[in-house]
Amino acid sequence: MGHLIMKDISFSYLNGFSLRQVSLMVEEGEMVALLGPNGSGKTTLIKLAAGVLNPERGEVLLGEARLRKLSRKEIARRVAVVPQSFNIPFAFTVAEVVMLGRTPFINTLSGEGERDRSIARRAMELTGIEQFSKRTFNELSGGERQKSILAMALAQEPKLILLDEPTAHLDINHQVEILELVKGLNREQGVTVLGAMHDLNLAALYFDRLVLLKEGAIFAQGPPAAVLTEKTIYDVFGATVHIQQHPSAEVPHIVILPKENNPR
Repeated sequence: MGHLIMKDISFSYLNGFSLRQVSLMVEEGEMVALLGPNGSGKTTLIKLAAGVLNPERGEVLLGEARLRKLSRKEIARRVAVVPQSFNIPFAFTVAEVVMLGRTPFINTLSGEGERDRSIARRAMELTGIEQFSKRTFNELSGGERQKSILAMALAQEPKLILLDEPTAHLDINHQVEILELVKGLNREQGVTVLGAMHDLNLAALYFDRLVLLKEGAIFAQGPPAAVLTEKTIYDVFGATVHIQQHPSAEVPHIVILPKENNPR
């Protein structure tokens, strides 16, 4: 029994895009990345795993629990989502934003307690943002905001974290910082991670298993070296690349070739 199980999932939008009988199992403690071109279904799978969308056919399970049978509060106590961006229309401090992660556990009458505050402080310590706790969230840099969102997710004490392209719009240094944080949480805290990723090289470097999507279906999945080949990348993305060994890790590193070098 996996931690997250998606069994024969089908889902369609009015614009014609559809997921077709997608089955995916994420084991407890795994780090799995969803890859594919824009519009291939990565974000849709994340939303289905979070219970934001319900499948037309098939079933999503969290352990043995059917996701559609759980309340929003019950899901939020098990699953946290880190989106590409998070907008706060008010001048909330970082500490207040992180405390939002405790919402599923806070009694509306009695309010937050010392345990909630302790968990929020620990989340800020783990993500290295405690020095920003009194600053206004909207005044932070993109990387600092993303760390704060990750801290908010950790304050939920989730068993599963869903990442929806968490490094989008960040510079290289902050991309690495965010993924190092996530990998550290996975290794040290045992948090299961499923992430939609755009950068193939970062996915290969930080995720144990890759799931490559094409037109709403799984095209390939497995360890980075098995999934990221010159042929699969051409077949899915239409791009000609050269695969070489990463200089410091036993994973493939993709070199993009100009169109004029395309021999096909």
